[in-house]
Amino acid sequence: MTATCERPRGARLGLISLGCDKNTVDSERILASVVRHGAVWTPEPAEAEVIVVNTCGFIDAAKEESIEMLLAALRQKEEGTCRAVVAVGCLVERYRDELVEALPEVDLFLGLRDLDRLVPELQARGLLVDPLAEHPGARLPVTGPPHVSFLKVSEGCDHGCAFCAIPLWRGKHRSFDRRALIAEAQSLEARGVTELNLVAQDLAHYGRDLPDRPSIANLLEDLLSQASIPWFRLLYIYSAGLNERLVELMAREPRILPYIDMPIQHASDRVLRAMRRPERADRLREKTKWLRASIPGLVLRTTVIVGFPGEEEEDFLRLLDFLQEMEFDHLGAFAFSPQPGTPAAAMPDQIPEGVRVERLRRLTEVQAAVEAARNADWIGRTVEAILDGVAEGGVAVARTRGQAYEIDGVTYVANVPGAARPGARLHVRVTGADDRDLFAEALEILPSAHAPRRRLPVLGLDLTSAFGR
Repeated sequence: MTATCERPRGARLGLISLGCDKNTVDSERILASVVRHGAVWTPEPAEAEVIVVNTCGFIDAAKEESIEMLLAALRQKEEGTCRAVVAVGCLVERYRDELVEALPEVDLFLGLRDLDRLVPELQARGLLVDPLAEHPGARLPVTGPPHVSFLKVSEGCDHGCAFCAIPLWRGKHRSFDRRALIAEAQSLEARGVTELNLVAQDLAHYGRDLPDRPSIANLLEDLLSQASIPWFRLLYIYSAGLNERLVELMAREPRILPYIDMPIQHASDRVLRAMRRPERADRLREKTKWLRASIPGLVLRTTVIVGFPGEEEEDFLRLLDFLQEMEFDHLGAFAFSPQPGTPAAAMPDQIPEGVRVERLRRLTEVQAAVEAARNADWIGRTVEAILDGVAEGGVAVARTRGQAYEIDGVTYVANVPGAARPGARLHVRVTGADDRDLFAEALEILPSAHAPRRRLPVLGLDLTSAFGR
C-alpha cells in the first residue's frame, strides 16, 4: 500500500471587485490571503462556493452597483453551488448597520478596518482548511491584463474636500513603507507586469507621515533603480504637490510616462471655496501651462464635478470656458452626488437632479470636441504603445503612453506582428482618431530595454550579474 499526501482543498472562491484602482489593489491582497490559506480561486463566480464582493461607496451609482452584485450573489447562493456570500470594502465600512438590516442573507460583512478577520471567519465556517502563513504584501490579479497593475502607495486622505466621503471610511492619510513598496513592485515585475500605475488619494502626500519624510519623487527614484518595469504612470496627484523636483524627474526619465492625472474639480473660485479645495482658477491655469512647458509631450487628465450646491449658471460657464482654454487631453466628469456625512450634503442651495444631469451633458459635449481636436494632433506621428489584446477582426487593442488603462481611450492597431504578446511595446504610426480613440498601424516590436533584475528585497542584493541576466 502506497501512502499519499494530498493537500486538503478549501472552497472555490470567486471575487467581484468594484470601484477604483485602490479597491483593485485591496482585492488582489484579499485574494492572495485566502488562496494562501487553502481557497481555490475561480474567475467564474457562477462556479464559486464562496463569493466575496469588494464594494464601492463613492457615488450613488457605485452604491447601486454594489447592491446589485450582492443581490446577484445571493441569488446564486439560493439557486446554485454558493455556500457563503461575503461583503467587504468601502460600502460596508460606511453603511454596515443598514446593510446588515437590509441584507441579512449575507453571511459576513467586513469593512476596510477589519479585513484581517476574513481568513479566521472563513476558517471557522470550514471554508478554509489549510492555515498556511500569509505574506501580507502578496497579491493575485483579479481583473485586467496581467501586464498592467497598480501600486497603492498610501491609504486614506487628509484633504477634507466638502463633497468627499473617502476620509469617513478610509481614514486619515497613512503612507506605506518605502521598502515594502519596492518589494511589492519587484514581485509584480516578476509576475510579468510591464506597466505599473502609482495610485493614492493624493500621490503628492506620500511620505509626509514617515520618519525620514520621503517624497513621491524619492519613491520613484527607488523604483527606477530597483525595478526594471518599463512604464510607470502617476494617477491622481493634486496640483499643489507637482513641485519642481518631481516635474524635473518626470521630464528626464523616459520610464516615467509623461502623463499626469491632476483633479481640479471646478474652475469657478466661488465653487472651489465652497468645495474646500485649495486651488483657484488662476493658479490652476499657471500650473497647467508650466507643466506642459516643462515635460515634453505631457498628457494631462483631470476630473470635474458639475451641479455642486450653489453652482450658478455663471459658475458652470466659467468651468466650460476653462476646459476649452486648457484643453485637457482626458477628463472624468461627474454630476454632484450628495454623500451622507459630508459637509456638501447639508449645504443649502442643492441643485435639482435634472439641472445636474443637463449640465453634465453639456460639459461632455464640450469636452468631446476638445478631445477630438487633441487626438487629431496625433495623426501622422510615430509613437510607443503597449499591447493589451486583440479585438474582433484581428485588430489589436493597445494604448499609447498617454492612455491610461480603462479610464482613457485605446489605440486600435492593424498589422501587429504575430510574435507580439500582451505587454509587448510597439512602435506604431497613428493613422486616424475620433473623440476618444486612436487608430494606427504597427511598425515594429520594441525590444525590452530593461532586463528584469533578480533581487532579494530584504537584503537589497542585486543578483543580475550572478545569474547572467
